[in-house]
Amino acid sequence: MYSKPVTTIAQQIRQLKERGLLISDDEAAAHYLSNISYYRRVGYWWPMQADKITHIFKPNSKFDDVIALYNFDRELRILLFDVIERIEISLRTKMSYHLSHEHGFWWFQKTELFLDTRQLIVTLASLEEELQRSKDIFIKDHKKKHSDDLRFPPSIKTLEIATFGNLSRMYGNLKPGVAAKDAIASELKTVNHTYLHSWLQSIAQIRNTCAHHSRLWNKSLAIKPSLLPKPPAPWIENVPPANEHNKLYIHVCCMKYLLDAVSPGHHLKEKLAALFEKYPSVDLAALGFDQKWRQEPLWT
Repeated sequence: MYSKPVTTIAQQIRQLKERGLLISDDEAAAHYLSNISYYRRVGYWWPMQADKITHIFKPNSKFDDVIALYNFDRELRILLFDVIERIEISLRTKMSYHLSHEHGFWWFQKTELFLDTRQLIVTLASLEEELQRSKDIFIKDHKKKHSDDLRFPPSIKTLEIATFGNLSRMYGNLKPGVAAKDAIASELKTVNHTYLHSWLQSIAQIRNTCAHHSRLWNKSLAIKPSLLPKPPAPWIENVPPANEHNKLYIHVCCMKYLLDAVSPGHHLKEKLAALFEKYPSVDLAALGFDQKWRQEPLWT
């Protein structure tokens, strides 16, 4: 049975000091502790603890380093969320364009195009909820002008309110024989739909982490991308072993690869490098990055 008592900010600071965390400014610490919840911070100081049972910190563990790590992670999420936005908009556009030309505006309601009808029904139910909540003028205007049409708005409108997760699920659920599925993958230089769907699933989990302001640093990512054996565009030569594909690095490489296709001239490398330089105390190995990541063909 859970028996821990409620503690004040002052008690939290005293407890952290007793456990060996160096706090140089109690007033500043109190400010952070009153604005960043306890269990949001735990993930950042957990690696600093020598004993996970008694929560005793390793020698020279500093509260300032915890806050720096928290701020680094926040800025990293903002940076990657911007990358994911560009990939998401491109995917949405390509799905609507190619599939509408091949199967009409209401392709997403044609069960014969999909592998799993149950999954499609769940996805359509989620889309319906998004449509009901939508405040977008083009959705409201469509409903007003076409109130007698009980179908979803055409894909050029419906997909605009679809979440990245729903886009990924719809794409993955399309039958392999749907030509547009491989056409989209080809334009994104992932050769075929098998690899692209894997990458989209990987990116969707990162997007959800960013959207919910959760920790990315030192996070073990459950969904790992399937890697292309011979990518047609520049890739990395020193691919991490499979047991490290749960770290962020390989996922960011996939995102950068897609970004090169959808947004040439971006500055992801420079922005990442600047972020790493801004926070030199952050252990990049926890993200899977090594010291030579910038020399890889993908990043040059």
